[in-house]
Amino acid sequence: MTTALTALTAIGILAFALSGALMAVRKQMDVVGMFVLGSLTAVGGGLARDLLLDLPPAALRTSWWWLLIVAATTIVFFFHGAVQRLRRAVLVCDAVGLGVFCATSTTIALEKGLGPLESVLIGVMGGVAGGVLRDVLAGEIPSVLRRDTKLYVVPAVLGCALLAAVAEIVDGVWPVVLAAAAIVVVRILALWRGWTAPAPRPGA
Repeated sequence: MTTALTALTAIGILAFALSGALMAVRKQMDVVGMFVLGSLTAVGGGLARDLLLDLPPAALRTSWWWLLIVAATTIVFFFHGAVQRLRRAVLVCDAVGLGVFCATSTTIALEKGLGPLESVLIGVMGGVAGGVLRDVLAGEIPSVLRRDTKLYVVPAVLGCALLAAVAEIVDGVWPVVLAAAAIVVVRILALWRGWTAPAPRPGA
């Protein structure tokens, strides 16, 4: 992993862990619950990806990920009011994490010999599964399934599909960077413009 991707991964893990710890605060959990939800959000998608691909879980071989989760839990424990006020910044970092984890997960699946469609599915899961696990454990409908959630899965699918297509003709890290950037841009535009996925009209 290049230095740039390592830095983006760190930002994503920290943002995911912050969102999980903030959820725990809203649910009136203690520090243990904060750490558990933060951990699930940050590494849940990667664990699911690695288990499905029969790989040694990266989260169990990368100790600095856990240091970031501890740091996020500590920050939210003492300064959750300030972190909540920085929600927009956390959402931007979360978008970076989504892009990085989707792109790297798709790349890992392709390198394992999976086809483009299967790799896209693995990539999307690597990016969104952590948040789904967080919401389920907190007793909520996963945010990625709610009609009021700004586009989340859609940019993940589009970015992973772009990577699967470009990786067929271009080698190296650039397809990963391009796909991650596309996911981040679409997600941030959705937050800014209020874009949501189509939903049926109530009572129709």
